[in-house]
Amino acid sequence: MPNVTLVQMFPLPRPLAAVAAAAICSIGSPAGASAQPAPSVQPAPSAPSPYTRPAPSPLEAGGLRPPAPVAPPPDESATLQKLERAEREDAGRGLEFLWVDVEAGYEYLDLQALSSSSLLDGTVLSDSGGGLCLGAGAGVRFVFMTLGARFRIARLSDFDLWTLGGEFGLHLPRGAFEPSFTLGVGYASVASPNVDAAPSLEIDGLDISGLSARLGASIDYYVNPLLSFGVRGTFEVLQLWRSGSEQPAGSPIVEFYARDGSSTGIGAAVSGSAGLHF
Repeated sequence: MPNVTLVQMFPLPRPLAAVAAAAICSIGSPAGASAQPAPSVQPAPSAPSPYTRPAPSPLEAGGLRPPAPVAPPPDESATLQKLERAEREDAGRGLEFLWVDVEAGYEYLDLQALSSSSLLDGTVLSDSGGGLCLGAGAGVRFVFMTLGARFRIARLSDFDLWTLGGEFGLHLPRGAFEPSFTLGVGYASVASPNVDAAPSLEIDGLDISGLSARLGASIDYYVNPLLSFGVRGTFEVLQLWRSGSEQPAGSPIVEFYARDGSSTGIGAAVSGSAGLHF
């Protein structure tokens, strides 16, 4: 049985136990060898293992990771760019639902330019001429399209011509500027013939009316979302009819207006406009 076991089995007083332990250690060590402290062994740095799991991200919880960002499809990205460009070009105007405008300018009319069948004699009552034109319109708007009604009157030397009809418009906003194209169809009537030009005629008996078809182009500048100013040009075709009326006898011109007549004419106008938008 080893000595250490004997010492443990027969306990000695603490001073004697220390002496006995030193003697036992000197007996167990080789002769002539001096006791030296055992060198301290530093553990070699361990290389990271390829199987070591990286430290979890602060955004991870319970083994879940946030999804990686997904780039939008090319077509969706192009759509977003178009929407952003449209928002910049819209100049902050927003949506428009109702509109009203007024116009003033110059209009030239030739009531028998395309065809003539005794509508006007062209001498006592002129069938062509130019003068001031006034107009007003109102309607609703659906994004790029407008629907409404328009009234216009042209004041010529021998008569007035007024039209009233519906109007369809296509608008192409470009920031504060807005080009547009319109198509209008409606009723046309010749009114207020010059009594002084034909004193022998029963002017009140002359009833000249028909249809008008108008094409127009304009460009408007929006001062703010509510107010705009613009310039427009229009071209129209007029189909007019006249019923014969009883006239006093005794003059060839009287016999002319006693018969029915018709014609196809044209008109062109340039005007400035001011509009309100809601």
